[in-house]
Amino acid sequence: MSDKPGHAVNRLREQAVARSTRPFKARGARVQRCPGCQLAHWACICAQRPTLECGVSFCLLMHAYEPLKPTNTGRLIADCLPDTRAFVWARTEVDPALLAVLADPRYQPYVVFPGEYALPEQPVCRSIGPEGGRRPLLIILDATWTQARKMFRKSPYLASLPVLSLHTERLSRYRLRRSSRDDHLCTVEVAAACLELAGEALVAQQLDDYFELFSQGYMASCRQRSQ
Repeated sequence: MSDKPGHAVNRLREQAVARSTRPFKARGARVQRCPGCQLAHWACICAQRPTLECGVSFCLLMHAYEPLKPTNTGRLIADCLPDTRAFVWARTEVDPALLAVLADPRYQPYVVFPGEYALPEQPVCRSIGPEGGRRPLLIILDATWTQARKMFRKSPYLASLPVLSLHTERLSRYRLRRSSRDDHLCTVEVAAACLELAGEALVAQQLDDYFELFSQGYMASCRQRSQ
């Protein structure tokens, strides 16, 4: 079990649980899970969690249910990269702390999303790097693909930000939820692809390795439940 302080995604999960009037019933809800990695206690990987440093920061804009899902992979980014923020998305409200981060002069924010969805006046980038000494802040919409498209369209505060459009030959290795397309990467795979684009190949590989460890642990617990 992890003894590290809670990070941004775990805090969102704790807040969602505290607000809820009834328990969130994910598949495998009867499993006794580690509060850190959300795997079954016997499959806990917290002791193998790396702490990684790199030249970019991440900001997860999460659909309301995502922090509660044990299959969520945005949490793996926050597990490994300390400079990761997370906010719950709402159509009619914007967390003032999110707006403060987007306006922070230390950062150059990018919305990580396919370029074909950008507004006509919205710049589309194929690469990232420090601009005027500002640290890249990569905003990832952590949701299903249908939800993410809605979030992108319904978030006017993102409309003035450049879009980072990934072109990668990666195929998703995510098998914890169903997807009809192998080129739709899960959240942590998007982060790893961004890190590669930023010249952080070693960090990307270490994050990928942690994702693989998580996937193996989750699938092993699923097989045990089915026996």
